[in-house]
Amino acid sequence: MTYEFEGKTEREAIELAANELGLQRDQFDVEILESQKNSLFKKGYVKICVHTVDDVEKKPSAARAAPGVVADPVPKDEFEEKMVEFVKNIIEKMGYDAKVNIIFREERKIGIKLESSYSSILIGRKGKNLDSIQLLANIYAGRLGHEDTRIILDTENYRIRREESLVRLAYTVADKVQQNHQSVLLEPMNPFERRLIHTTLNDIPDIETKSEGDGLYKQIRISYKGFMK
Repeated sequence: MTYEFEGKTEREAIELAANELGLQRDQFDVEILESQKNSLFKKGYVKICVHTVDDVEKKPSAARAAPGVVADPVPKDEFEEKMVEFVKNIIEKMGYDAKVNIIFREERKIGIKLESSYSSILIGRKGKNLDSIQLLANIYAGRLGHEDTRIILDTENYRIRREESLVRLAYTVADKVQQNHQSVLLEPMNPFERRLIHTTLNDIPDIETKSEGDGLYKQIRISYKGFMK
């Protein structure tokens, strides 16, 4: 299920969501829909969309693999063995080969690494192929009775490189918007990527961000909200 909440800050909105839904923070994912800082005529606020665990697990995620201790790459139980084999079979059915290993284990989260000479194809444009394989892996995990476990797939450290690229893009576009006072609409992004853009620019004066469009892949508009010269 998805819900929308609004607060003066992202933290306030998240706390409100947790209290009203009666959930712990790790039981839902947050997507920032709109963020506006305080100005002379408007009060600042942050609007978020909350995806509960059942909803989040069925959607592709670009979430960055957490920097926990590197895991033993060998599956430790039947569930991990089946997940590794499932991902490997998907790639083989695509016509490619890859070495599939566990890279990290956390509470309700498992990271799987793909090593292949076809990594660029497995990643796809803007990571969409990797997200699609990850989606199938999460659906399969649910069928194995692990609906509360998120599967994160990565290859060639794409997740981290993509995150760094988006942060640079956010700052570059914000600087451009501040200079010419014209809004810019970014490329379609998944929920995690959009939240990264919103969060990166949340503390920059005279800049506001807002998600536009429908579906999983929405666009962010970066606008100038200061005084025109």
